[in-house]
Amino acid sequence: MDSLELPKRIFTLGEELFPIKSIAYQTDDSKLFSAVRDALHDDEYEELKESRLGVFLKFKEMDFGWASRLVHYMLCFQLNIKKKYELWSLVGADPVRFSLIEFEQLTGLNCEYIEHLENPRCEVTNEMASFWERIGVSVDAGPSAEQIIRALKRYQEWSRDDRMRLGYLAIFSGFIEGRKYSSATRASLARLVMDLERFENYPWGRVAFKVLMDSLRAKDFTKSYTVDGFIQVLQVWIYHAMPELGANYGNPLPNRPSPPLLAFKDGKGRKCFKDAISR
Repeated sequence: MDSLELPKRIFTLGEELFPIKSIAYQTDDSKLFSAVRDALHDDEYEELKESRLGVFLKFKEMDFGWASRLVHYMLCFQLNIKKKYELWSLVGADPVRFSLIEFEQLTGLNCEYIEHLENPRCEVTNEMASFWERIGVSVDAGPSAEQIIRALKRYQEWSRDDRMRLGYLAIFSGFIEGRKYSSATRASLARLVMDLERFENYPWGRVAFKVLMDSLRAKDFTKSYTVDGFIQVLQVWIYHAMPELGANYGNPLPNRPSPPLLAFKDGKGRKCFKDAISR
């Protein structure tokens, strides 16, 4: 039987780019999540951590070790495919896929399909306008990480529901959107926080995946680049897609934590990653 003909690589084998500088990213802001921990009461923080978005807080608490070279190498091993929201990397003879399916399996986030995902219907009420004004944000914009931190520092002024709203907005800004510290988030999505139950149960996994993939597709890998969104998931994907590499370099944690995003601690021996992948 003839072997399946694969799409061409984006870089010729042996000519992949060696990363001179690390891939920069905006997620996992220590100031932002320290402010969340300080502002929320213990029971509120635990409720947030056990919510459907709590995996991000659990990931933050792991102090995960970012391995920029590993992720860069896998991005440079990509195949040139037509599907916008899939990434295939060819390692040896076996291509490995990163898609919404893998993202959902790794994170456990809600990735269900809904219409108008990025522009849901949400009425601007007087309560919303008041809350936005109190955090110093125009009702036509979403709060930046910088603005959320300032609001969290005034935690004694806020009701329990408002503190929870700020906690969810911190996750939205700090991991799901994962953009520049001073950049506004999207108002159409941030406004959902006024209904805490709706916000928690929204398909944020699909939103986060799309933010990451849209950012990656816009990058020039021949230059230094900054990626929006939750790029650390790619490192964990690599460890799961290549179990031997994960076992040797990912510092796997015992007892198979769930979701799989929490199964690895960091990347050891980072200078050896290219050789390890190519074996």
